[in-house]
Amino acid sequence: MRRSLVWRIAFPFILLVLLSVGGISLYFSDYIEQQYFSNLHDNLATSAQLLAFDASSQLSEGKSYSDLEPLFAIYSDQTNDRITFIRNDGVVTIDSQSDPRTMDNHLTRPEIKQALSGKVGFQIRFSDTLKRRFYYLAVPVNAEGKIIGVVRLARELTEIEGAIRTMRNQILSIGLATMLVSILMAYLVARGTLHPLQNLATKVRQLKEGDASTELSSNRRDEIGQLTRSFSEMADQLRAQVIDFREERSKLEAVLRHMTDAVLLVDSAGKVTLMNPAAGRLFNISPDQAVDRSLVEVVRQYQFVELWRSSLETKRQQISTLETSPDRYFVQGIATPLEGSIPGSTLLVFQDLTRMRRLETVRRDFVSNVSHELRTPLASLKALTETLQTGALEDPPAARRFLNRMEIEIDNLTQIVQELLDLSRIESGRVAFDLRPVEPKFLLVGAVERMRLQAERGGLVIEIEDRGQLPDVIADADRIEAVLINLLHNAIKFTPPGGKITGSVQRTENEIVFSIKDTGVGIQAQDITRIFERFYKADQSRSGGGTGLGLSIARHTVEAHGGRIWVESVPSQGSTFYFSLPLA
Repeated sequence: MRRSLVWRIAFPFILLVLLSVGGISLYFSDYIEQQYFSNLHDNLATSAQLLAFDASSQLSEGKSYSDLEPLFAIYSDQTNDRITFIRNDGVVTIDSQSDPRTMDNHLTRPEIKQALSGKVGFQIRFSDTLKRRFYYLAVPVNAEGKIIGVVRLARELTEIEGAIRTMRNQILSIGLATMLVSILMAYLVARGTLHPLQNLATKVRQLKEGDASTELSSNRRDEIGQLTRSFSEMADQLRAQVIDFREERSKLEAVLRHMTDAVLLVDSAGKVTLMNPAAGRLFNISPDQAVDRSLVEVVRQYQFVELWRSSLETKRQQISTLETSPDRYFVQGIATPLEGSIPGSTLLVFQDLTRMRRLETVRRDFVSNVSHELRTPLASLKALTETLQTGALEDPPAARRFLNRMEIEIDNLTQIVQELLDLSRIESGRVAFDLRPVEPKFLLVGAVERMRLQAERGGLVIEIEDRGQLPDVIADADRIEAVLINLLHNAIKFTPPGGKITGSVQRTENEIVFSIKDTGVGIQAQDITRIFERFYKADQSRSGGGTGLGLSIARHTVEAHGGRIWVESVPSQGSTFYFSLPLA
């Protein structure tokens, strides 16, 4: 409450009212009390001087002190004052309310001392004789030029003090009421004045919390009304700017979120201040974890840090193509200093070129393999042609042998071209598959039986692993059988004599999986990801014979059926080729 602006404004006025009214009340209370005692003093002094004059006259005429008693008694009855006559030696001779003989010597009383010195003496004190508070006033009695005694009047203060107390209570009550009314008025005036400011503060707090929906209006013509209207206009502008900012921020977040390029914003101290999901995937770190961490911790590649540092030092855009380790990603990094918009910050954009590099490698390998596969039969045909031209035609047996050889090479060329054509047609979707429900075992048994004789000639054992009754699959029986024959042919080709080849079919949740397992030479791990590429041959042990297109055709055929194909292999222990087909 003490921090409220209402109380901060009202409190000084309240304090001023408290001090003013309180001070005035105390002043008037003391003033009236002083006036009471002043009037009492004057009244008692006048009466005492009259009594002193009468006493002096009577004593001068030779009367005794006892003759003064009737005079003192009459005056005491009329005024209710206590009247005492004290000789100049301090002995009390007359007292209107007590027996003088029982009273002490009064020579040491302050008012008596003052009166004996020729002055009017007075004092307020408690009477030991009457056990009450009195106002004592004493005047000297002169006779024949000397002070012969003192007349002292005493008035009880109980009634006067009661009146003073009543008056003081009335003054304090009026002052207290005045203070309460003043406090209430100060609070109400301050609250009424600051109520629009409180509404304004509430509006500011709501804007701070993001709620810009409430309206704020004021009909006041003073400075507060002007402030309220100005703030309303500012709030409207701010609301429009916030809406625009949120739209722009949403657009920026959407762009950054869906960008395939990795984007990082780094400040002058090398701290990452912004990172998009693509960068998180590239560097294997969450964007939330990367913010406020150093660039070295995030990218973990010194080449990228050097690229950023070079751009920061030269104030120019830097471009570099780097190969990361150990993942061997090919990444192009572009570092652009943002001195114009965000001083000290650098925008880092990383483009993953790994797939493009791999595609380029595949293209080069494809061209090289096609050239190699075509060069061999063409070179053989050219040699055979030149031999025939140089005289072999004159030797019919030799000519016939060369022509047979040329026919074989032409058949090889025809096979290569036909397989390339089939592969191209399958990839482009121009092949019409005869899809029908087929029993999986029927496909596997047909392929195994066709390849059994070839396997037995190579000294291999070929068998089918029975997994029970299976549901039908949707497939083109001839083409899937061709896939199985290709896989069996490769297994026979690369399995040494005495090995074993096993074909099996099994069901998973929503597909049928075919597998051809051999105990051959196996495939190296780095070759497994490329084994289904066109013309790709893993090594010399797998390069003898064939065009290198069989597995590529098998992959595209299976994928055209809505399935998938993969391989598991351990070098020198054998390989297992799998492919799946959807259930009928």
